[in-house]
Amino acid sequence: MRRFLRPGHDPVRERLKRDLFQFNKTVEHGFPHQPSALGYSPFLRLMAIGTRSGAIKLYGAPGVEFMGLHEENNTVMQIHFIPDQCQLVTLLDDNSLHLWSLKQHGGASELLEEHRFTLKGPPGSPPSATQVTAVLPHSSREVLYLGTESGNIFVVELPSFRVLEDRTITPEAVLQRIPEDNCNRRSCELVEALREHPKNPDQILIGYSRGLIVLWDLQNNKAMHHFLGSQQLENLYWQRDGSKFISCHYDGSYTQWPVSSDNRQPEPLENTVPYGPFPCKAISKIYWQTTKNGLPYIIFQGGMPRASYGDRHSISVIHGSQQTAFDFTSRVIDFFIIFSSDPAAEFDDPSALVVLAEEELVVIDLKSAGWPAVHPPYLASLHCSAITCSHHVSNIPLKLWERIISAGSKQNIHYSSMPWPIDGGTNIAPDPPQRDLLLTGHEDGTVRFWDASGVCLHLLYKLSTVRVFLTDADPNDNMNTLGEDEWPPLRKVGTFDPYSDDPRLGIQKIYLCKYSGYLAVAGTAGQVLMMELNDEDAEHVVDHAEADLLQDQEGYRWKGHEKLKTRDGPVRFEAGFQPFVLVQCQPPAVVTSLALHSEWKLVAFGTSHGFGLFDHQQKRLVFVKCTLHPSDQLALEGPLSRVKSLKKSLRQSFRRIRRSRVSSRKRRGGSGNASEVQEANAKFDQDALQEMELAPVQRKIEARSAEDSFTGFVRTLYFADTFLRDSSRHCPSLWAGTNGGTVYAFCLRVPPAERRMDEPVRAEQAKEIQLMHRAPVVGILVLDGRSTPLPEPLEVAHDLSKSPDMQGSHQLLVVSEEQFKVFTLPKVSSKLKLKLTALEGCRVRKVTVANFGSCKTDDYSENDLAVLTNLGDIQIISLPFLKLQIRYPCIRKEDVSGIASCVFTKYGQGFYLISPSEFERFSLSTKWLVEPRCIVDVPEVTSNNHVHKSGTENAARKSSPGDCGEDERKSGRLMEHALLNDEKVLKEIQSTLEGGR
Repeated sequence: MRRFLRPGHDPVRERLKRDLFQFNKTVEHGFPHQPSALGYSPFLRLMAIGTRSGAIKLYGAPGVEFMGLHEENNTVMQIHFIPDQCQLVTLLDDNSLHLWSLKQHGGASELLEEHRFTLKGPPGSPPSATQVTAVLPHSSREVLYLGTESGNIFVVELPSFRVLEDRTITPEAVLQRIPEDNCNRRSCELVEALREHPKNPDQILIGYSRGLIVLWDLQNNKAMHHFLGSQQLENLYWQRDGSKFISCHYDGSYTQWPVSSDNRQPEPLENTVPYGPFPCKAISKIYWQTTKNGLPYIIFQGGMPRASYGDRHSISVIHGSQQTAFDFTSRVIDFFIIFSSDPAAEFDDPSALVVLAEEELVVIDLKSAGWPAVHPPYLASLHCSAITCSHHVSNIPLKLWERIISAGSKQNIHYSSMPWPIDGGTNIAPDPPQRDLLLTGHEDGTVRFWDASGVCLHLLYKLSTVRVFLTDADPNDNMNTLGEDEWPPLRKVGTFDPYSDDPRLGIQKIYLCKYSGYLAVAGTAGQVLMMELNDEDAEHVVDHAEADLLQDQEGYRWKGHEKLKTRDGPVRFEAGFQPFVLVQCQPPAVVTSLALHSEWKLVAFGTSHGFGLFDHQQKRLVFVKCTLHPSDQLALEGPLSRVKSLKKSLRQSFRRIRRSRVSSRKRRGGSGNASEVQEANAKFDQDALQEMELAPVQRKIEARSAEDSFTGFVRTLYFADTFLRDSSRHCPSLWAGTNGGTVYAFCLRVPPAERRMDEPVRAEQAKEIQLMHRAPVVGILVLDGRSTPLPEPLEVAHDLSKSPDMQGSHQLLVVSEEQFKVFTLPKVSSKLKLKLTALEGCRVRKVTVANFGSCKTDDYSENDLAVLTNLGDIQIISLPFLKLQIRYPCIRKEDVSGIASCVFTKYGQGFYLISPSEFERFSLSTKWLVEPRCIVDVPEVTSNNHVHKSGTENAARKSSPGDCGEDERKSGRLMEHALLNDEKVLKEIQSTLEGGR
């Protein structure tokens, strides 16, 4: 059998790989990109959000999440839950309707699309005849009422989506019952709203766009009452007892209408313009909620004065003398109220206002004084300021975790203590095995600490670096303060604020030591802040140091932005991470790399000009190293001057192509006329193109010119205790890799603890390695005598890792964009390499060491390299032999920002941005998998012969071989249901049985 095995094919290793590696996209963290619709089920206590890309997401209690995707990728316009069922209907902008169900499968719940349907009119009818504008799922759970642009209301049977043509409510039928002097045909165009009577399911309220409102009797198919509004209608809302309803209008007014049992023509009780008398924006939706104390809650969207507040996105709440207009920083998509859903309850007693804005979800506690916001456990607005970088820390010690939570709780005192009101379903996923942090740096100079342990990405703490610097805005300014007599009473809510006081504040690199509590943060203007955790507020002076990275160079002049100005004197900081020293790089270019060694109390930083080492215990600069090449003028221009350079480089590229074509033609075309030369050239180009397309992906790694721009750009920094001078003594060292393929190694002399404050840290350059192909160095790693990566600082001291093997020889792994290369230490002689670009045609973008454990046994785990390429593929490469283990497609290669944002975890998971507001979480490990697993339990409800049983299941977006059979059984049940409700089929069955008898 061995003769038939492929070279290098080991069956034992193949089985082990199946136990170690498995790729899954597990959950999406953050806020859905471009939301377009909102729905809520009081029965299930679940909320649904639809997006412009056709996604639909359901949320309940923390950890209860479901996701579905329409195949059409059209915008979701409306979402409606079927009353008392685990079903909902979505309306897309292509006028299609989709029925979704929560079904039980494998002990959990999953969201499945069961049916789709598009309303069709008679041949030759215009599209407006069947363009759906309003959807009403009837409480009988048997039919949907669909209002259209033409004024027709179609009745569609559930779940088969069969149109019941004999029950269609036409404009002509409505007009027959209304006096001619009050209405004409145009009054019944475009159905704006459909509402079922809260006490009588045989009556529905029909609202037409031009202001006509009709109470329709479904049993007798006639109009019982009609109500004539003088303004264009926007929406309708029934009061709980059904004695009155509210209509809201385009002119910013709302009207109360009584509903009497006799045939008298109703007159409006009251017409109110809340923010009149000046012209106001439309009120697009309204709620009238009754309470025990007799004062109703009136809650509506819009209605603000056009001239002064026409650009505001507001929802107003009025309760007696209390009135607040909640002001949102992004457009309001929709909102709903959580109130008593018990049919026997006499009052609504609203508890919470839930608002879906374009960029965030805001929940307002209506029970507490002042109506404070509720801190959401999920759907966090990750992009409240644009994300500029991210950093993941696994397995946080409990003490540090509790201190971070304590600091965050002091920031959240203005939030309501109300439990999360959307609490449907049960999270049945196992508890997270460890505490993980995801840190995101933002454009406004903040760092946010997220609990990334489980399915819900929850904000624990927010750190701001702004107080250290002088900016145009005062951090003590409160945007929410209002004068006592200010009208309208606006109050800003939500956290989304995309505007930065100064782009130089942006965070570019973060490094947190989980053992010591030290945090290093670096920014856009060359600022590096060292911080430590303090449990109390404090006021102190932040020490300053300057690192001149061009000190040995002459003739260079920085053309970019200036450094940030710092505050003089003591600065007051909140409890949490507080800066104690600021290192300012000169020139103030973006910090491109950062490394922290908390045991040695050293921090290293790099920019496009060089790198430096700072002793944060003695607060002194150890050394700086300039890495600029004489041609690196682009590095001195700053980020705002790159457009000219881009144009210049494109021009040079086209010139090179032109020159190469001319020279090749000269070589080929020494004789013959011009037409022959042109034909030959065309044939040569075509043959070359075919050869490019058909040739296997193997290419030569060409050495890059030393004159390429940004060769001095420092890409990676790494601390290691290893053998650098000779094989008998190891010492602390700092390694740096640049964009030009150069690796610098410095020997460090760190004084012992007892003399640490008395003697300076000394550094001396020991090695300089120049890679022949000059590709950018993206990773550096030292392997000990057992070929194991060196442990993190303080990891051994906390008994969380074995001591490194200092007896055997160490190895240096240098990862460039194009290849992996292993060198022996201390001689730095080449031992092994893997040419990734030559074999795969791709370049390395991200690389990290990940630990993979077997899903079959707890006794086996191994360290491998997780690599992300510019093609969006993830490759796992073994250590130390650099063998490719497996490859997974993960991110679209066109998604450059997604690839750039990817961050790996220590245990084989990862995150990347799929939109400015959402992280996609993925797992490469069979053992470490964080995904939603939840169930929705509902009482069994029987209607006619149609039974829905409890239990539904979350589809973690993976299909299994058994799903086809489940779909077939499901479609069979649906077909059976449809047949048993078809009268013709029933008559045929009956006649057949009688004939048989």
